Amino acid sequence: MNDLPLFLPCAAGVEDLLLAEVQRITGGMGERRRGGVSLRAAWRDVLALNLHSRLTQRVLVQLSDSPYRSEDDLYEAARSVPWDMWFTPRQSFKVETTAQHSPLKSLNFATLRIKDAVADRFRDRTGVRPDVDTQQPQVRLFAHLTAERLVLYIDTSGEPLFKRGWREDTGEAPLKETLAAAMLAASGWDAQTPLYDPCCGSGTIAIEAAQIACGMAAGGQRRFGFERLAPFQPALWSQLQAQAREQEHPPTAPVFGSDVAHRMVDFAQRNADRAGVAQAVQFRGGDALQRMPPGDAPGLLLLNPPYGERIAVAGVAGSGSAAARPARGGREQAHMEGEGEFFERLASHWKKHYPGWTAWLLTPDLKLPGRMRLKESRRVPMWNGPIECRLFRFDMVAGRHEASAKQPG
Repeated sequence: MNDLPLFLPCAAGVEDLLLAEVQRITGGMGERRRGGVSLRAAWRDVLALNLHSRLTQRVLVQLSDSPYRSEDDLYEAARSVPWDMWFTPRQSFKVETTAQHSPLKSLNFATLRIKDAVADRFRDRTGVRPDVDTQQPQVRLFAHLTAERLVLYIDTSGEPLFKRGWREDTGEAPLKETLAAAMLAASGWDAQTPLYDPCCGSGTIAIEAAQIACGMAAGGQRRFGFERLAPFQPALWSQLQAQAREQEHPPTAPVFGSDVAHRMVDFAQRNADRAGVAQAVQFRGGDALQRMPPGDAPGLLLLNPPYGERIAVAGVAGSGSAAARPARGGREQAHMEGEGEFFERLASHWKKHYPGWTAWLLTPDLKLPGRMRLKESRRVPMWNGPIECRLFRFDMVAGRHEASAKQPG
């Protein structure tokens, strides 16, 4: 258990950030791969990565890598893995299969053959077939098919790692915690300067930032899949948890969040309580187009602003004339006009009241700088699930934002 091959999947665009994080946590070198990072590490590192990583979705241990041409080859490959080293037939399991350029016609049938191989191996060796549970399995197995090879993994995380264990109150389309952490990492925030999310929703970005500012482990409030696996050592796990708690400290930077919906501010505050950072982050109600800078020192604005249907609750511009009257061009056109007005007024507000601040916005709108009439100083490709986005950086300088040249019709 001192030289395990691991794969840590992550959102597209986050691979380099995850690679740096892995090195910080384990002290070892990983390899950037498409959609994640691979490395060789000890079992202790597996536990530490689950506890501390803010960017990976899971920590997977690779158990097999073999060629295949048919479903029968998948069966034989899975049947040769010593599954009894990892779990027992008394535990339920699930197989999840992904593929890239696989010649097989049915992933469902491929998954069934792998599942049968695992169960048959246990039956032949112990006389008992483990149960399959597709909803709440005790053990999760992952299979990945390329054009010619099958790779089998056992999952050590359980629930995906973006589920930190503290977020129970959410609004519509909540930002995943791992993506919020990726935004923080990409922005280069040093946990020393003030951070403010003026469209905080249920508080994901601000709470992630507050935990970082307090030196808290990302997984300190949850359970993990490795606790059900045979190699699990309770004493080692207790030691790692104790070391993580010893590293916690008072916040090194002030963190703020606000939202125009007071219901969301209440959600954010309750989430912060569960996350253990209620005293490290300040949430307030207020319109993003009217809120003044929190504190005296310039800092960093980081937000996933509303768009599309959500623009109507963004602020006064979102509820203004363009969003309220779907006459010219229909509903979709009204939303586009509402977005343009909101972002133009937001940029004007920032230029007037936030000189010296740096703003980072995550959006699927690649033309957002033009809508805001600002020139970005950096753009970072990032994916929000299946949605291709950009994280734009804008450096605020003093000055009056130009009024729109568009004349009222």
